[in-house]
Amino acid sequence: MLVLAFLTAVAVAGSVFYAGWDLLDVQGIKTERRLDSKTLFDLVKLSFGVVAGAGALVALIVAYRRQRVDEDGAVRDATRLHNERFATAVSQLGEASPAVRLGGVHALAGLADDAPTRALRQTCIDVLCAYLRLPYTPEGQLPDGDVAARHEHLALREVRHTIVRLIRDHLRLDADHPHSWQGHDLDFTGAVFDGKHVSFAGSVFSGGNISFADAVFATGGIDFGDCSFRGANVSFENCAFATSPVSFAGATFSSGFISFEEAAFASSSVNFGGTTFAGGSVSFRGAAFSGSAVGFLHSTFSDGRIDFEEASFSGGQLHFGCARFAGTRVDLTANFTDCPVVFTDTTFADGNDLSQTIRGTSAR
Repeated sequence: MLVLAFLTAVAVAGSVFYAGWDLLDVQGIKTERRLDSKTLFDLVKLSFGVVAGAGALVALIVAYRRQRVDEDGAVRDATRLHNERFATAVSQLGEASPAVRLGGVHALAGLADDAPTRALRQTCIDVLCAYLRLPYTPEGQLPDGDVAARHEHLALREVRHTIVRLIRDHLRLDADHPHSWQGHDLDFTGAVFDGKHVSFAGSVFSGGNISFADAVFATGGIDFGDCSFRGANVSFENCAFATSPVSFAGATFSSGFISFEEAAFASSSVNFGGTTFAGGSVSFRGAAFSGSAVGFLHSTFSDGRIDFEEASFSGGQLHFGCARFAGTRVDLTANFTDCPVVFTDTTFADGNDLSQTIRGTSAR
């Protein structure tokens, strides 16, 4: 390292000398047979200057290396402290007392905020998501008359709702906020959500991989209203929406891929009203809507694609009232049983009509 830096300095000095020689249009060097005192003094100064410059260069390199060592040591110390706190917080999640578990949840969220590296933050998020994936019995499946079981269930549900709330609040922060969790992976595969306070409303799912695949939304409704899905791969594949209402009202879908493939909607109300589809792809391929009023009222479709191919609608209604289509292609080659499709006051930009925009026998 020192040799390389010295050679670089010599090369730079030589380049400067040559450039000055060329700019001054020097024809040669005047030689003298006798060395006078002034020339001798100049040579001495030049010698000391070279030595001082080399020493300064060595000192600079040594200081740089020392700084790097100190920084690496600080990161190691921060990581070691983080791991110690992490082990304590995770052990709290395994305690029987709900209060201690809640403390562990908040400790993990705080650790994620203070994590010295992105990978360590992701580890904390992974543990919180994994807690939601643990086996869990919804309230509707508890044994009748078992008060103790119900109290234990309510305490556990409070811990789970706290995790959802903390994740949602961190996803609401601006992307440049030091505590924002946007862009991180979130794995809720197979998780069970129930109760009256399950809400991801206002969250921003940008970047990363977000999975709600095989999740069950059991009771109390689920709210993804005003969420923003951009640049992320989000999966609701094989989800069971067995609660009502299901709301994506006011959400924005832009870029990325959102999949509701094979999802089952047994909710009486599935609300996509006021949503904005601006690029990307949203797939409901093979999804089943049973007895659901599915509404895309006042939604805006610009660019991208929405696919309902092989989906099934029975005993409900699919409503595109007052929606605006401007470039988005919608595939409605689905199976409809006692389920009308409504296009009241729908507008189509760029001169397109219904048949040009929407593909499917039900739309003709």
